[in-house]
Amino acid sequence: MKKLFIIAAISLLAQGISAQNIDRSHKPKPGPAPVITIGDPVMYKLANGITVLVVENHKLPKVSASYSIDAGPITEGTKAGVVGLMGGMLNEGTTTKTKAEFDEAVDQLGANVGAGASGGSASALTRYFPQAFALMAESIRKPAFSAESFEKLKSQTITGLKSNEKSAKAISARVVNALAYGKAHPFGEFQTEESINGLTLNDVKAAYEKYITPSRGYLTFVGDIKPEAAKALAEKAFGDWKGASLTLPVLTKVNNPTKTEVDVINVSNAVQSEITVVNLIDLPMSSPDYFPVLLANQILGGGADARLFMNLREKHGFTYGAYSSTGAGRFQSKFSASAAVRNEKVDSAVVEFLKEINNIRTTKVSAEELQNAKNLYNGSFALGLENPARIAGFASSILINNLPKDFYRTYLQKINAVTIDDVLRVAKKYYNHDNTRVVIVGKTEAFEEGLKKAGFVVNQFNTFAEPIKASAMPTTAAKSAEQIIGDYIKALGGEAAIKKITALQQTGEMEMQGQKLAVTIKKMLPNLSSMELAMGGQTAMKQVFDGTKGYAMSMGQKQELTGDDLEEQKEEKGIVSQLYYATDGTKLETAGTAKVGSANAYKVNVTSASGKKRTEYYDTQTGLLLKDEKTMTKGTMEMSQSTEYADYKKVGDVLFPYALTQSVQTPQGSQEFTIAIKEIKVNPPLKAEDFN
Repeated sequence: MKKLFIIAAISLLAQGISAQNIDRSHKPKPGPAPVITIGDPVMYKLANGITVLVVENHKLPKVSASYSIDAGPITEGTKAGVVGLMGGMLNEGTTTKTKAEFDEAVDQLGANVGAGASGGSASALTRYFPQAFALMAESIRKPAFSAESFEKLKSQTITGLKSNEKSAKAISARVVNALAYGKAHPFGEFQTEESINGLTLNDVKAAYEKYITPSRGYLTFVGDIKPEAAKALAEKAFGDWKGASLTLPVLTKVNNPTKTEVDVINVSNAVQSEITVVNLIDLPMSSPDYFPVLLANQILGGGADARLFMNLREKHGFTYGAYSSTGAGRFQSKFSASAAVRNEKVDSAVVEFLKEINNIRTTKVSAEELQNAKNLYNGSFALGLENPARIAGFASSILINNLPKDFYRTYLQKINAVTIDDVLRVAKKYYNHDNTRVVIVGKTEAFEEGLKKAGFVVNQFNTFAEPIKASAMPTTAAKSAEQIIGDYIKALGGEAAIKKITALQQTGEMEMQGQKLAVTIKKMLPNLSSMELAMGGQTAMKQVFDGTKGYAMSMGQKQELTGDDLEEQKEEKGIVSQLYYATDGTKLETAGTAKVGSANAYKVNVTSASGKKRTEYYDTQTGLLLKDEKTMTKGTMEMSQSTEYADYKKVGDVLFPYALTQSVQTPQGSQEFTIAIKEIKVNPPLKAEDFN
């Protein structure tokens, strides 16, 4: 009992002393930068040119190896995508093993083995590593290149491209580089459906022969292995390998704009617009500017405490996050600052981006900002050294970038020697303001006029970075919204023919996440509807509305329609809702013209009686509905939904679209699927019970 009392008393006394010594009104001062001790890896050179690096670490019974080929930037031209496709083929079996046999061999070892266009990797427990390493070498040196695998990967690539056709984020990733470097530059070119479709298996084989080689190759071993054993494995697997000789390409320097320009790309269904402020820089890692630039970028846009984040998110609420990055290396790289911003705030966000960039170029950062940035690097760099693979990466980086041998040993010394004046100097040198490029991918009608009012000259480009001339949209005769809707009714077959339809049943199919689903859509006057998706004869999803109430069911989970979902169903009238616009309280307003695919279309803004808004696009030539789009809010998340209508065919006396492509955009990404209608039945014997 006394012992417990004494222990408690000592504990309270210690807490009291601790409380007296700590001033919690101030942040604790950071300790000194850690002293970095990095050992050099053991290095060998094989006769065929491969550099072998070995970093011993016997703490765990595991070994990893990676083979990388320093080919530099590759210009693919009209065969854009061939190198990536070739890299994928290295994981599709070898000349001695099918893909299934190869994967099984890897699984039996409990290993990880992979290959790609720039090399390969393998990791396994020490006892199984030689076999895993041999499999990696086999995948690199003896790919099967089967026609079946080629067609599969080609199809998957095209599917991926199609799924991103309306993704503002994916389009931005493509066009920013294309506009900054030029589409003919290896950093600016991109694959398209056309370029992938044009590739042959022989193209893939030719790329393999040219770029998968021991020339400029680096083979790194990390883990529980002796240098002598690593060298023996390297000699056995790669020693007799011969291949094409690689020469590092010399690229023509690309100039930045002479005056700041704003380039916009329209994605009409985007919920948010992707803004990127970008200029090209020349910053070798050996430059004395390299370390000041690291800290300047950290202060400007390196994280949640940086200036861009604090301004655009915390102060103005324009975005979930705004960041910057500054490249470095042997070739021209980018400085860029970016954020996904609400469409209606794009013009204001651009002004704030340029203001923050100009501030760091013209005004000294505070001592606290600089020290906080240094503290981050001091901690993260030292922490990263616990990963032996990173040390191995340092060794190859020194060789590739022609750096001094003590570059990483003195890394933190150089970071901590950076001054406030250094940051100002490099920010002015590398971060452009009066001659930069602002690329915006999003719903241009929401922000283009605002940008022009703010004094910016706006250039329009399509989603493949091709300029759009102001004359691209032909002049069309002005029409009222009522005339446009009237022309649509006539184009379908006329009001009398449409009113003869009291029920409709459509069947077709769609693909979702690689699975084929059967689709059944039913409608019956006055406003009953149902849509069912089935897979293997089993209902996967279903939505039903009986004219008063309804429900949605997914994977057996049923939920009643409420709120906006229910209201939307109640407002939907008849088989063709446009027939009732004049009598159900709907308000119509013309909004000019726009492109839908290659067609010119009238835009009509539609506001329902309850205030819900959407935009409909009608072909200026045929009068048919090409697309409708709307913005919705689900919980706290805003999303945009668009449906495109195509392949109109006559059933009886009325035209119906046989292809429906729906796209949903959210801040997290996009989804798209197409319903291919196979059969339409007019006035089938539907009953009210079909909508229960």
